Amino acid sequence: MSKIDHSLFAAHEHALEGNFGECPECNGKLAVRRGKTGAFLGCEHYPSCHFSKPLHDNHTEEIKQIEGSECPDCGKVLSIKKGRYGLFIGCSGFPDCHHIEGVKQQTDVHVHCPKCATGKLIQRTNKYGKTFYSCDAYPKCKYLLNHKPVAKSCPKCHWAVMVEKQKGEQRIFQCPQKNCLTSVSDEAQS
Repeated sequence: MSKIDHSLFAAHEHALEGNFGECPECNGKLAVRRGKTGAFLGCEHYPSCHFSKPLHDNHTEEIKQIEGSECPDCGKVLSIKKGRYGLFIGCSGFPDCHHIEGVKQQTDVHVHCPKCATGKLIQRTNKYGKTFYSCDAYPKCKYLLNHKPVAKSCPKCHWAVMVEKQKGEQRIFQCPQKNCLTSVSDEAQS
């Protein structure tokens, strides 16, 4: 039976120590630190040196350039890219241009936003595949519906939009305002 060399497990000589490189500002050793937002790499000379960087680099890679496309901000070619949250369309001129678009198609449902009255409601899909409808003036307007909007005003509170729902075989329209929730059947609206 072979003997174990216990000097390899000494507490003062940890195997991962010094593996993160040197601080580019003061040449001190980088070490794993913990903060409010989680772990990060920081300089051993903190607080005299404030250098820090994320523990995991969130690298974005360009998969393919979209032929015939043009960035609406700078005019360069758009690319399909893979980042931290999945696929997206971004400008090939990054970091000079920060234009990005979602890969998922957004469908205009031709209903004006009743909250801001300047935007239109568009159909979107969240990362779990659930459909919702939100104002295209986001982030200025954060109006959101979970059911398909219809450009019919509520007969009780006169809100400009109602939502379409199925109740068995019958299609109904319901006011999305929480203090109203008036429901009208499809036949009554005709």
